[in-house]
Amino acid sequence: MVTVEIANRSGTEVDEEAVAALARRVLGAEGIEDGDLGLVFVEPDEMRGLKRDHLGQDEATDVLAFPIDGREELPAGVPRQLGDAVLCPQVVGEAWRAPLVHALLHLLGYEHGAEMEDREAELAP
Repeated sequence: MVTVEIANRSGTEVDEEAVAALARRVLGAEGIEDGDLGLVFVEPDEMRGLKRDHLGQDEATDVLAFPIDGREELPAGVPRQLGDAVLCPQVVGEAWRAPLVHALLHLLGYEHGAEMEDREAELAP
């Protein structure tokens, strides 16, 4: 089973059960049945700082992905660490599902382009 750890530092209420369910559904559709995933919800200033520090762009954004193992082959007995998806509820609002799917695909190694867009369309709720 995919373990989903959720941290909400955004000051905005988040439907954590729905978020975890969507994450598990997307990862399952991608063949990931076991592993650890972090989902973090932050306020716009923190998101802006993360994007500036990690991507060199000083602007708020909806979602960032920080992959670890992706789909790499792991030694037996080593749990898969998928990484963290960071979302800003104040930017995404009620439309959080598509940005979450986008971030999860990045955690699995997808890059921007037609293949990722097609997969997002297939997996979008």
